[in-house]
Amino acid sequence: MKPLNKIHYWLKFTAIALLSLAIACQSYSPGAADSSATSSPTVTSPRPTATFTASPRKRANQSQLVDLHGINTRIHLDMRYATTNNFMRRTLYKQSRCLLRAIAAEQLSQVQSDLEAEGLGLKVYDCYRPLSVQKQMWKLVPDNRFVANPATGSRHNRGSAVDVTLVDQLGKELTMPTAFDDFTEQADIDYDGASPIAKRNRQRLKEAMVKRGFAPLQTEWWHFDAANWAQFPVLDVPLEAVL
Repeated sequence: MKPLNKIHYWLKFTAIALLSLAIACQSYSPGAADSSATSSPTVTSPRPTATFTASPRKRANQSQLVDLHGINTRIHLDMRYATTNNFMRRTLYKQSRCLLRAIAAEQLSQVQSDLEAEGLGLKVYDCYRPLSVQKQMWKLVPDNRFVANPATGSRHNRGSAVDVTLVDQLGKELTMPTAFDDFTEQADIDYDGASPIAKRNRQRLKEAMVKRGFAPLQTEWWHFDAANWAQFPVLDVPLEAVL
């Protein structure tokens, strides 16, 4: 090969090599490297987490008088003193409502739920009773076995007592030893002369109420006091004045 041709050949070869190297360098990108390469891994700072302080749940005012049907509408009501069907033979309440301290109403609702598992339920005759009504009752029946002396006040006057009976799924009253407000020895919680079915129903009512913190009254099978009645004051607020 002639010298000039050799020079031309090597120049051409060198130019091609340099061009190939340039193209190779442009096509290389560090970002395309395998993540398993020896380069240091990227460290991401943990994302800050917002912290919340839960506001305390507002506790229900357990001492407040509440309408029982605002707690449980499945409990039957037969508010006798809002009618003339009572031992006074006259209407004593302007409204047919069962008002109780909130804690007692909630406990009575639990009794209802317990009984429903057996196909039974509660019917209420009386709940909160204003002191002025207590005074009228005492004037007619001044016997503290059946009517509390208004000088000290009744558990009813504190919104912490309830007069109740048992009913079936249709709301029919179960047989008991006496009718409501029967001021005789037959109304005693331990009276033994009642029929077997009446005694069984009386006992079932007592067990259901005691389980949820109510205490029976010895002389009246239908009367039960809430366990915390003593902490509440006597009231003389008309039923219609309680919102």
